[in-house]
Amino acid sequence: MSGKKTFARVAISPRPCTPPTPAGRGTGPSSAPRDFADIAPWPRTMHQFARTSQRNAMPKSLQNPAPPIPPTVWMLGIVSLLMDVSSEMINTLLPLWLAGGLGASALAIGFIEGLSVAIATATRFLSGVFADWSRRAKPLAVLGYGLGALSRLIFPLAISIDQIVLAKALDRVGKGIRSTPRDAIIAAVAPPQIRGASFGLRKSLDTVGGFLGPLVAVGAMILLAGDIAAVFWIAAIPAALAMLVLVLAVHEPEPSRVAKRSGFRLADAFRLNRAVWAVIGLAAIIMLARFSEAFVLLKALEAGFAPTWVPLAMVVMHAAYGLTAWPVGRLSDRIGTAGLLSWSLVFLTIAHLTLAFAGTVWAYILGTVFWGLHMGFSQGLLGAMIAAATPDAIRGSAFGTFNLVAGVVMLVGNTAAGWFWHSAGSQAPFLIGAGLSGIAMLWIALRQRRFHL
Repeated sequence: MSGKKTFARVAISPRPCTPPTPAGRGTGPSSAPRDFADIAPWPRTMHQFARTSQRNAMPKSLQNPAPPIPPTVWMLGIVSLLMDVSSEMINTLLPLWLAGGLGASALAIGFIEGLSVAIATATRFLSGVFADWSRRAKPLAVLGYGLGALSRLIFPLAISIDQIVLAKALDRVGKGIRSTPRDAIIAAVAPPQIRGASFGLRKSLDTVGGFLGPLVAVGAMILLAGDIAAVFWIAAIPAALAMLVLVLAVHEPEPSRVAKRSGFRLADAFRLNRAVWAVIGLAAIIMLARFSEAFVLLKALEAGFAPTWVPLAMVVMHAAYGLTAWPVGRLSDRIGTAGLLSWSLVFLTIAHLTLAFAGTVWAYILGTVFWGLHMGFSQGLLGAMIAAATPDAIRGSAFGTFNLVAGVVMLVGNTAAGWFWHSAGSQAPFLIGAGLSGIAMLWIALRQRRFHL
């Protein structure tokens, strides 16, 4: 009985122990009880094990979350939004004004659109090389957006095709100057793991402007009884606001982030690797297949749209574009671009075939939806692929070369589309575009490994 009581008393009595002393400071084995030293680390070790297990169980996207998109990218997106509101208010009505008010043929409209792109590409190319040499992109962007805003004052005053060409040329020069430095700024401030999302965001905000611009144009046409010139005057307001945001809110990274250059060398634009040229070749085929949206707008009249409501076609197109550009950009950062680009060409093929045979308003709207899906799946990805394949020091030149080649091809494509429309009917350019889209898909299939950048 006494033995049991003694055992119980020992079992429930707290065992005296002293905290272990730091290594090298103890007075002997008794200073840190052996059983305490063995037991004390266990709770801490088990806690660490539990935390490690939880972390390993998390998806990798939660373990290493992507950094936020830089404010500069957001501001550039807002600038693009405002400028695109202005541009689309003009562009959605300009083909109608050329064909109806000034008597231009489809061939003339195609040539004007192609010439405008050709003028823009020359300035894009040179502005990219100059941006690399000067290591300053924002001044060029300000100049480009400023010229675009200035052109808004010419459109409402134009009374002939020549004056429209002058206004378009000034607008395209501005677009050519600003596009390359704008893309170079985004590539410089966006971390590599979110670069596709950053380009996609800028494109999405640009497309929101493309969505709002035609809506404003329709409302203005209704309120102003179809006075297109008055609508052109209103289009100057968002262009002026875009300039304010660009000057006050867009901050370019310091030149030190870009490698120093020894001087201006035009040859730098051609020191591009094979991966860049593969992307440029693919873009050339896509741009040849996807001619100007001016022909899509002219097709709206054949499908049964009244002139006042034609801009709504662009609302549908840009809605589909804007809803896909940013998500597709983020998806490309994870799974690559070749498959997504293939899907974009599938959508373009469907759009061409639908628009070629569209005899009703609803069939036409379906075609514009697929056209917008193609734009959302393709444009942001091409910019991200160029950025990923090019060294920092000549990235502006790479974007300039990319835009140059695409623009020259669009000059040929738009002029050819106008000629086919004029000589063989409105179905011809869309059917040819569908065939070229198939060639682009074959290009991707044959060079699949080169597009996994």
